[in-house]
Amino acid sequence: MHQAFVTRTRPQDGPPRLAALRREMQRAKVDAFLVPRADAHQGEYVNDHDARLSWLTSFTGSAGECIVTETSATMLVDGRYTLQAHTQCADDFEVILSTETPRHEWLRNTLKSGNTVAYDPWLHTAGEIEAMTKALDGSGIALRATENLIDNIWADQPDRPQGQVIAYPEDLAGKTSREKCRTLAAELSKAGHSAAVLTLPDSICWLLNIRGSDIPRNPIVQAFAILHATGAVELFSDTQKFAKLKPQEGLTLREWDEFEPALQALQGDVLVDKSSIPVAVVSQLAQPVLARDPCILPKACKNEAELNGTKSAHIRDAAAMVEFLAWLDAADHSTLREIDVVTKLESFREATGALRDISFETICGSGPNGAIVHYRVTEETNRKLDTNSMLLIDSGGQYIDGTTDITRTVALGTPTAEMTKCFTAVLRGMIAVSRVKFPKGAAGRDLDPLARQFLWSEGLDFGHGTGHGVGVYMCVHEGPQRISRASHEPLQAGMILSNEPGYYVEDKFGIRIENLVIVRDAEQTRTPMMCFETLTWVPIDRRLIDTDTLSADERAWLNAYHADISRKLSGKLSKSAAAWLELATAPL
Repeated sequence: MHQAFVTRTRPQDGPPRLAALRREMQRAKVDAFLVPRADAHQGEYVNDHDARLSWLTSFTGSAGECIVTETSATMLVDGRYTLQAHTQCADDFEVILSTETPRHEWLRNTLKSGNTVAYDPWLHTAGEIEAMTKALDGSGIALRATENLIDNIWADQPDRPQGQVIAYPEDLAGKTSREKCRTLAAELSKAGHSAAVLTLPDSICWLLNIRGSDIPRNPIVQAFAILHATGAVELFSDTQKFAKLKPQEGLTLREWDEFEPALQALQGDVLVDKSSIPVAVVSQLAQPVLARDPCILPKACKNEAELNGTKSAHIRDAAAMVEFLAWLDAADHSTLREIDVVTKLESFREATGALRDISFETICGSGPNGAIVHYRVTEETNRKLDTNSMLLIDSGGQYIDGTTDITRTVALGTPTAEMTKCFTAVLRGMIAVSRVKFPKGAAGRDLDPLARQFLWSEGLDFGHGTGHGVGVYMCVHEGPQRISRASHEPLQAGMILSNEPGYYVEDKFGIRIENLVIVRDAEQTRTPMMCFETLTWVPIDRRLIDTDTLSADERAWLNAYHADISRKLSGKLSKSAAAWLELATAPL
């Protein structure tokens, strides 16, 4: 099994650790200390060595921050995690919504002039500290970079991961590492930059065509890199992890402790991305120039080799999902719990013979657990499948040729009228995004309302973005592309995104429907337009659809989608799954 179901944290551990941190703060003579979710690489997920927020608070979500003072401990989370944070954190931690009370506002409202806020400069980006400094201007509240006070009290902190690095096949990457390095180096040289500092592991893995296992579920290597305008690359990490990797032309391996001296030795203008580079890096450069990480857009805009690989991965994954859904429909639900569902789904993916890992911890919420957006079942929360309700299953696989992410909400027994009404509104929003054509230059924020319009008409909404970027045998959450109110990034051909509107009723049920899509140039349009090509080929539960609500165009899209599923999976299923699929994809 890839997924375990143990409870990794305990709320009761929080208060004594909080007390120890406050003693450390007194020693350091600071009034507040920031404990972010982030590590020095600013990725969404962290390994056990860097899980400081979880260690202190017991909160295991992928985004959040704790601000600790002498008398308070405040958890700032977004709308996905309010329920989870309340459940996982002890009462000593106050949970607030970061969108309603941003960090700088909380600091201004809580602290007083003369107070000092300490932070680890390796865990906060240059842009973050710049913005916070500006927001606190005139308050008399000072920011101070310091050592990590959590590390000082975490006696049994795990070591850094030591998984081996592998080469990513060039036929799947579409370009050699040297081609990528030379192309980006030429752009650096043209702009007058002597080098670029890279700290995002997925950028480094894409550039060098390598993969690793330093972060659970994300096949990336933790490292820092300096790309010189000559095309040479210095890579800083635990070099023993690279023992099985053949030497690459122009690549020099160095140990972690050589990174800071190398930064200090750089001359000329050095490109750094303030949205991802730790402020500790920028402070050691003589001539930092702020610009975007040069790998971000080339990585996001997949070439045809990458897209062909991920299409193959999605067909393989779809067959496993259909086998699973056929099994689930035939099973006696009264005998099943959430863990049974998760393990069975994983077994179907394993049966493909190609699964490297799951792409994230499977979200499998029965009834009210489905309302917890990023719910993760444990042995303590393992709920029986509800009757006359719904089951939300959000899952994915990591295959060498692609990364998948799919959510389906399925009927258990006879759903209520409220459930079918809400499900249909969510479905119509998903279809609207799938069918849209949009002008070149449009960003995710321009498309986000399409997914919400039918919920909005009922006075409803959901508290997360409509879609995130996805990598190719890389991170399941990839930037900069998103479909979100907050996204100003223009969508470009080759980007992969999720399309996943939802709706959640606390203590009752949750609904989410998710397909992955590719941004493509639209054909035969007078004005240059873009559209989406669907990647995910798994039926949507017809039992939850109020068909009278669908327009003729929506009905036609869904029937065509189901017909395409039947065609693409023909000959790839067991006899029983094929029979189930025939019924599941019958025209409305």
